[in-house]
Amino acid sequence: MRTTLTLDDDVANYLKEQCRLLDRPFKQVVNDTLRRGMSPAGTGERPKFKVKPFSSGFNPGVDPTKLNQLYDQLEVEEFLRKNPDW
Repeated sequence: MRTTLTLDDDVANYLKEQCRLLDRPFKQVVNDTLRRGMSPAGTGERPKFKVKPFSSGFNPGVDPTKLNQLYDQLEVEEFLRKNPDW
């Protein structure tokens, strides 16, 4: 059935974001959302969780929580290199 619907800005933005996240057409997202709203609580299909990976810039095996230890070690090695008699 074809109909005209006026949506509040926050609702429209939510639906557009869901289209982007689920990679589905607007019509399908609206229908799925309305169906979930009309069904008893807890029976609706939940969208799949997507992980958005990002590059941290560290090579595999580098623990960013131990960078202070690495700095200290490099500092000691540099000191020993400059002062071999020490």
